[in-house]
Amino acid sequence: MYRQDVWSNNLANVGTAGFKADYPLTRQRDAVRTEDGLMQMPSNQLLERLGGGLLLDRNRLDFSQGSLETTGDPFHVGVEGDGFFLVKESGDSRSDIIGVTRDGRFLRNAQGVLVQATSGLPVLDEQNRPITISDEATVKIQPDGTIIQNNERIARLAFVEFPNKDRLIKRGEGLFGADSVTMSSKRPASGKLVQGAIEQSSVDEVKALLSMQSAARDVSGNAGMIQAHDRTMDRAINVFGRLS
Repeated sequence: MYRQDVWSNNLANVGTAGFKADYPLTRQRDAVRTEDGLMQMPSNQLLERLGGGLLLDRNRLDFSQGSLETTGDPFHVGVEGDGFFLVKESGDSRSDIIGVTRDGRFLRNAQGVLVQATSGLPVLDEQNRPITISDEATVKIQPDGTIIQNNERIARLAFVEFPNKDRLIKRGEGLFGADSVTMSSKRPASGKLVQGAIEQSSVDEVKALLSMQSAARDVSGNAGMIQAHDRTMDRAINVFGRLS
């Protein structure tokens, strides 16, 4: 059922800019004696070889490239290759909480600050500071994130990548969270930025639909197995037990 939920969520985000698909995973559960740390206790070797079943594991994120859609909006920035933007989620000047995203749908708010169109969170520059843009001239954003206005460099977008992207955790609203160790390992991105475009979702809608249907069949099959077991137990108690 959890697999079905995950694939349903992927399918629902086919049209979400910068969305990265989740892949539900399972792992082999250890034998009870190993799991409970009771190796000194006697055990049945055959049962231990059978294993303890499966457990859900942490989802794996698919960071494959989504297609770029041209919008023509000068504040839309698509990511091609590796790289993430940084936004300020909350906190004060002494303790900032920084979010990571591939969603490059930006806009200039009433105060002239460059923010995410969906959340209103300030987009950060390479010094982790909000970016203020005047409305007096056209804005040009270069592939490395440098913002040009009136033929002058006014800022550079924080455009970074992480050696181990698997440590990023989804927070919703197109944002990823990174712990202090992961954030300290960030480095300049090797990808490039495309002004006037946005990256689409990486979800393969056909694969997501087929995987969701497969998970639904597994749910039905497991439910049938449970019902068959219940019928067997019912007969064992109410038929064979009565004869004995």
